[in-house]
Amino acid sequence: MDGVLVVAKPAGPTSHDVVGLVRRLAATPRVGHGGTLDPFASGVLPIFLGRATRLAEYHLGEGKSYRATICFGASSTTDDLEGEQTAHPGPVPERGEVEAALVAFRGPIEQVPPAYSAVQIEGRRAYALARSGSPPTLRPRRVTIDRLDLDDWDASDPDRPIAVLDVACSAGTYVRAIARDLGAAVGNAAYLGALTRTSSGRFRLADAVSVDSIRAAASEGPEALRAMLLPVDAGLESWPAVRLDSEELVDITRGRFVRPRDPSARPSEGPVRLLDRDGRMVAVATWRDGRIAPHKVLADVVPMPAGAGSGTDRGAEGSGTGGREGA
Repeated sequence: MDGVLVVAKPAGPTSHDVVGLVRRLAATPRVGHGGTLDPFASGVLPIFLGRATRLAEYHLGEGKSYRATICFGASSTTDDLEGEQTAHPGPVPERGEVEAALVAFRGPIEQVPPAYSAVQIEGRRAYALARSGSPPTLRPRRVTIDRLDLDDWDASDPDRPIAVLDVACSAGTYVRAIARDLGAAVGNAAYLGALTRTSSGRFRLADAVSVDSIRAAASEGPEALRAMLLPVDAGLESWPAVRLDSEELVDITRGRFVRPRDPSARPSEGPVRLLDRDGRMVAVATWRDGRIAPHKVLADVVPMPAGAGSGTDRGAEGSGTGGREGA
């Protein structure tokens, strides 16, 4: 079971719960996810299985998009619906005021994380300090809001209007903090009432599979579940790729540098996908002095053909930083 499973997480279970379910149904211990969703939140949760877990780190810094429900007229200790709420006596904002206030939140901004967050302070999580009765003082962090639009407005309760926002933001952005700060910006208070992640990097909610579908596939057998998986390099298609011939593949799986014979190979900054002749990703590499240095090798060591020598151009220092997977 090697690949990416894009799950449509329902509201209720934790991200860890979903990972545990997939681990059990896939009967594989190596399972991870691409960014935590709070229990009350739903939406895209990329799950990485087997060799794909070694690539999960490359997805964590990607942008996210959300559909966020903001409830005005009250604050929350956790800045969302799970905290203790306190009604705000101030004037209730109107739709136009909220739309005008959104302008200040677009682009690069300084954002103070919620007190109940996983931010570490001297080795302790902020939420642990908050629960102990000593809410921490958190420093603002730089985040980027690429899109923040008002999609819907519900004023059926005149004291507690509700706004539905379309949000696209950088990794590390707290949508709960947007709700909190938006309430303050209009002279009132607000908290996050519901949240759906509509995309995580290149993974979209429209392409995600439900937990029930995963259970149904697993009941049919391993092949049905495997058919749901995307390739290990799904979501990384924008990276440059170099296709290896058989001799180069032998060396790469041994952690050696190679000078590729692929005529389309061009030196570039950042990571490079190395592919076998069938187009499957076998390693992450970087260019170094005109050669490719393997960084993370996903494939097993390929046996060298009998009587064949290495045709690569490598120096005595030509040992990559990545070992073979499963060694």
